[in-house]
Amino acid sequence: MIKKLLTYICLFFIVASASAEITRFEMSAPNAVEMGQQFRLTFTLNDRGSNLQLPPGLTSNFDVLMGPSTGQSTSIRTINGQTTTEVTYSYTYILRAKSEGEFEIRPATIEADGKVMESNPLKIQVVPTQSQQQTQRQTPSGGESQGSQSVDLGGDNLFLRVVMSKQNVFRGEQIIATVKLYADPNIPISGFDEVNLPTYEGFFTQDITIPNQINFTREVYNNRIYQVGVLKKTVLFPQQNGTITVNPFSMTLLVQQRVRPRSFFDDFFSGVQTVRTTLTSSAVRVNVKDLPTQPANYYGGVGNFNVTSELSAEDVTTNDAVTLKLTIRGNGNLRLIRNPELQLPSDFEVYDPRSTENIQVTDNGVSGSKTVEYLFQPRFEGNYTIPSIPFTFFNPATGSYETRSTREYTLHVEKGTGEQSATVMSSRQRENLQLIGQDIRFIKQGNPLLRIKGTTFYGTPFFYSIYAGSGLLFLLLFVVYRKKAKENANVALMRNKKASRVATKRLKAAAGFMKKNENEAFHEAILKAFWGYFSDKLGIPVANLNRDSALEGLRKRNVDEELINDFVEITEQCEFARYAPSGGSEARTELYKKAVSTMSRLEKQIKR
Repeated sequence: MIKKLLTYICLFFIVASASAEITRFEMSAPNAVEMGQQFRLTFTLNDRGSNLQLPPGLTSNFDVLMGPSTGQSTSIRTINGQTTTEVTYSYTYILRAKSEGEFEIRPATIEADGKVMESNPLKIQVVPTQSQQQTQRQTPSGGESQGSQSVDLGGDNLFLRVVMSKQNVFRGEQIIATVKLYADPNIPISGFDEVNLPTYEGFFTQDITIPNQINFTREVYNNRIYQVGVLKKTVLFPQQNGTITVNPFSMTLLVQQRVRPRSFFDDFFSGVQTVRTTLTSSAVRVNVKDLPTQPANYYGGVGNFNVTSELSAEDVTTNDAVTLKLTIRGNGNLRLIRNPELQLPSDFEVYDPRSTENIQVTDNGVSGSKTVEYLFQPRFEGNYTIPSIPFTFFNPATGSYETRSTREYTLHVEKGTGEQSATVMSSRQRENLQLIGQDIRFIKQGNPLLRIKGTTFYGTPFFYSIYAGSGLLFLLLFVVYRKKAKENANVALMRNKKASRVATKRLKAAAGFMKKNENEAFHEAILKAFWGYFSDKLGIPVANLNRDSALEGLRKRNVDEELINDFVEITEQCEFARYAPSGGSEARTELYKKAVSTMSRLEKQIKR
């Protein structure tokens, strides 16, 4: 026993050391570059190598401007108390494409440990030079023109797309829909404000799990390079025929833009501010074809499936519980498949089937299994045949129906004892009970409600009073509804009504930042509270809202000059505090109290 244990331990260390010594030779480069742009082609090897041979035919499509430039890095890892050290050698070349198109770089070779190692192949797409980016790169870095420079956030520079894996499908066939954000590489996206993703009406949906942190990758679209982030992936199953439209959706992004300096502090901090921009996607249409005439044993499956079965026992006694387990495996609309029917002789007590699912939703779609358990009890002895269960599904790859069947079983039933005949299934209950006779009923107990035969509630004074009251209540509700609908239609009025409540909510957020000693977020929240309040209360669009327009609106509302000065003092203190050290928690507390008091007095004076 000890010798075997030592043998296993030795084998373990031999395998571990062998896996640790596997030599890896990899080639990497951007998947898309512009015509005339220089890029790096890097080879990495976790062992010393020699005689590096570039991929055949590389120089026919690319100019080698420099290389190889060699480097070395060391990584140390400790796992379960064991420390391993790995040294990686790199060889870097600077290339430039000669022409546009999509090129495949064949594997390179290198000699290591007396063997010739071969790298992985690569594909690189070369696109035309983007004139807009060239113009921006040629703009001088200083001067007045640079201060007002900004990247266009519309058109082809920043947009949303819903990419469908297929747009011509059968009803029930799965489609993978990917919501992507395309941005010009020069647009720095700092965050998201409002996100409204598509709802996919007309589809049965199952979401694919993606990382919470959006990772932007390079992608070529319309012969142009973008940084692309995947916002959502969903598997869709169309549930109706014809053309289904995925309606446009919108989202608001936070983008950093260069603006003309308005003060000393803006110029000192490079004149960069975060702006909000709203993007709206285009509608996407999917053409759904109806399925051919359905055969008898079709249970709604669309995809590619296999079926297996298993019988719990083939030799039983009367009233024993027998389970037939049917498993459907494959990829497709597993959740929408109905339970196949099991046809048994009338001598069996049959219970409702129970189904369980084990489904995975990945980038390849929905796959997994669905298991259906049929529970029944034989009542009499004898030999019975459990028939095979035919399962028919529609395969969109072939455009036709296919049938898979389970095997047929022979069940041998012997007579059980008297106690067995009284077996009660406690784990499963029989449903759909049939009422055999109605000649004997239970005696009703308690105090029954009796009334004189022939009398009715219709025509009594109480009946007419309820009838009239219902009419008056309907008229009252109609008048109230019309009034509310008219108010809701007036967007400016609704914003005016909600201005104070929204401002109070933002001031509460500022109080939270104050308790956490987050100075910049605290002053930013107070500024947002006042600017949002004036935009809603005074009816000034956000694009036209500034200090002058706010002061003009307050004076039109006959607000006291002292109160206006308090507002100006608060905003100046907040703007200054964003770039200069604050006076500490006491100063923030005094500023918060003054902001709350000023907001309350403004609400009273604007309402009068």
